[in-house]
Amino acid sequence: MNKRVVILGAAESGVGAAILARKQGFDVFVSDLGTIKEKYKAELIQRGFDYEEGRHSEEKIINADLVVKSPGIPDKAPIIVLLKEKGIPVISEIEFAGRYTSAKKICVTGSNGKTTTTLLIYHIYQKAGLNVGLAGNMGQSLAWQVAENDFDYYVIELSSFQLDGMYEFKAEIAILLNITPDHLDRYDHNMQNYINSKFRITQNQTADDVFIYCADDPVLNHELSKRKLAALCIPFGLGAPPAEGAGIIENKMIINWKQNIFTMSILDIALQGSHNTYNSMAAGISGMVVNIRNEKIRESMADFKGVEHRLERFLKVHGIEFINDSKATNINSTWYALETMTQKTVWIVGGIDKGNDYSELYDLVKAKVKAIVCLGLDNSKILEAFRNLGIDMVETQSMDDAVRSAYYLAKKGETVLLSPACASFDLFENYEDRGHQFKHAVRAL
Repeated sequence: MNKRVVILGAAESGVGAAILARKQGFDVFVSDLGTIKEKYKAELIQRGFDYEEGRHSEEKIINADLVVKSPGIPDKAPIIVLLKEKGIPVISEIEFAGRYTSAKKICVTGSNGKTTTTLLIYHIYQKAGLNVGLAGNMGQSLAWQVAENDFDYYVIELSSFQLDGMYEFKAEIAILLNITPDHLDRYDHNMQNYINSKFRITQNQTADDVFIYCADDPVLNHELSKRKLAALCIPFGLGAPPAEGAGIIENKMIINWKQNIFTMSILDIALQGSHNTYNSMAAGISGMVVNIRNEKIRESMADFKGVEHRLERFLKVHGIEFINDSKATNINSTWYALETMTQKTVWIVGGIDKGNDYSELYDLVKAKVKAIVCLGLDNSKILEAFRNLGIDMVETQSMDDAVRSAYYLAKKGETVLLSPACASFDLFENYEDRGHQFKHAVRAL
């Protein structure tokens, strides 16, 4: 009899897992507690899957041999608690997909910069002519690609939620960019739990594998002093380059890798700002590890187009520049955004707070921000945090109002920055929806 796999969540990762599970000969059932998006429902129907939406039918789920769950479902969800009590293994879609591919996996995690770094690595590999897929939090799910494509490499962006459901999976190249407080609501407000989650990217690595990390990150350094990693550890930072790794000397990025030296002026890199220098170093090292020629890496770093919703310089209206940084869902991301501002800035902030400490932003806000526009159903914490700084503050509860208010507060030669430092689910579907609504409202001015 075929083993039974139950997939919880029927979006990109769930539908991909269902397709791969069937290809591997499993009996498949898909269950989503919410409403399934039309495009995914059409796939399930067209492919003849047994599925349900709007509920999790216990009797159809607890007879599973294996459960693949969406990263959005927390471990505390009643159905997950029940499955664990019954000893039924619950894994992530990435873990499941990893069991059926022999491709080299380049995995990127960190509190900030994951998407940019993942896309830059993908760009470098593609430009070098490698047969490469892009997966994780972007593009088509890894399981879907493993089922229907045959790539030699996968560049995979991994969130802590995905890593939490991974056990046997191995990254041949693991990249950890930084660790700052984020999602602490999912980790019992215990920073060490979150750190442990991020370090799962190194699990199962051997001496043949590579771990690329930021040597300037204090949390990472402290954690590495306590751990003995099997992989070859390659650091990068803004100081002088180590014998193996990356650094900066007089505005030149230098990467040393096995007798090969890569150099490039940081002024020639498409992505500007110190946080992007880190991202570029990590991506450059990963290119050298798979033997991509220096000139290809240089070319790719010079012509990379960046990421939508991440410090995206969108439009100028009457001399006021509007920047879409909707992807900034935590304090650290917003810190980077404010740090790169060179003009007086009207800052749009707010949403669902994940345990933010706004005091980390005080110095930057005092130096760069002329007015704050709060955008959320509950703005009390932000109002409380910044009210003594003597800066104009406005409360809004829709994107149109927020953009209009910011426009009236800004003058020619100044900037309006959407960098919310919060999750988007109070008013928007996700950060992309928030970014698109921002752009729509700016166009309508």
